[in-house]
Amino acid sequence: MAHYDDQRDELRDKKPKNKGGRPLKVIDYKKLDAMCAIHCTGEECAAILDMDYEAMNRALKRDGNKSFKDYFKQKGANGKMSLRRKQFDHAMSGNATMLIWLGKQWLGQADKAEETNDLGAQPLTINFAVSEAVKDIKVTNADT
Repeated sequence: MAHYDDQRDELRDKKPKNKGGRPLKVIDYKKLDAMCAIHCTGEECAAILDMDYEAMNRALKRDGNKSFKDYFKQKGANGKMSLRRKQFDHAMSGNATMLIWLGKQWLGQADKAEETNDLGAQPLTINFAVSEAVKDIKVTNADT
């Protein structure tokens, strides 16, 4: 019996044989997160990671993520948050351009030129009532 136990231990300790095929690509998640934060496209991320977009997508799924699209949604939100924070900081430090822009984006403010009448005059309305058709009207130039 001891002989069989030894064989079993040997089999357990052996590394699994190479089943062939290309080695699996490993994703550098720190790099990928940074690229998602600055909104790089999937193709750009894959190129920087030295892999095909589909290979990157498969690797993400293999590592327990849904897909690049979902991963990007999550990690890209961090970049948007950082950008908003910087914009808000600039606005609060007195940057008038940023204050106006954020007012338009967040508060629905708009540039609207309102027509005002500086003279305070009321609009003039002229009504003509014509009772009969006028025939033989001769129009002359007032300057002559």
